[in-house]
Amino acid sequence: MQILILLHILATVVWVGGMFFAHQCLRPVVLAQLEPPQRLRLWNGVFGRFFPWVWLSVILLIGTGQALVAIMGGMAAVAYPIHIMVLLGYLMSAIFMYLYFAPYGRLREAVAAQDWPAAGAALNRIRVLVGTNLLLGIANIALVFLLPMTL
Repeated sequence: MQILILLHILATVVWVGGMFFAHQCLRPVVLAQLEPPQRLRLWNGVFGRFFPWVWLSVILLIGTGQALVAIMGGMAAVAYPIHIMVLLGYLMSAIFMYLYFAPYGRLREAVAAQDWPAAGAALNRIRVLVGTNLLLGIANIALVFLLPMTL
């Protein structure tokens, strides 16, 4: 059980920490220092490196989360905050999958075609979705510490 919890926490750190860094630290600097073509190429490259880690994190979070719930007796046996955590985790995963297959796909295509307005629109959509997932991720982490995990 400790290994499952460790993997769950590490996957959370990678995904939520990566979103925080990208959204709150990297984005303002990139926006201030790079022109749109360089900025869009940079983000395309950053996402190309970060998103495989997010996929791994999503797989680990769902797998370890479901395993932990099963060990605790299933969804009927766990406290309501765990139900909320599961719901938020699946919502975050769905948002990421949409982000990956729709706006990120458009960003890659637009950068390859050097269509900077289309790339900028895709990047803005990604920014909003990452911001949303970041807030959901922080809320999910807060649940662990603010709500009782027992019935």
